[in-house]
Amino acid sequence: MPPVVPPFLIGLIAAPLTKRLLKPLVRGVIKASVGIAMEVKKAAHEAGENIHDLAAEVAADVVAAQIAAGGIQAPAVDDAHAAGGDAKDEAADIAEKGARIPKTRATAAAAKAR
Repeated sequence: MPPVVPPFLIGLIAAPLTKRLLKPLVRGVIKASVGIAMEVKKAAHEAGENIHDLAAEVAADVVAAQIAAGGIQAPAVDDAHAAGGDAKDEAADIAEKGARIPKTRATAAAAKAR
């Protein structure tokens, strides 16, 4: 009859060997996972910036098309304002004429400058 070896003795012998073999493997898997996650995050950030840039370009094209079609009136500058008129006077003139000037959004390029 073969000698009976208690399972805990097998565990005491196998645990250090398993630790030596599995620790580098698990560490490599975790390191690769973190690296992939960081690359995905970077790619998603760049894609978001590209979408914001594209949206800003399209908005500028739409505004330019509206101005060209006469949908939006460009503010007129007369000689009094060109000679040193006040910005408040220009804003009042635009408000009186009813012209609407669209607000522009800050693009990703402005965020990169920070």
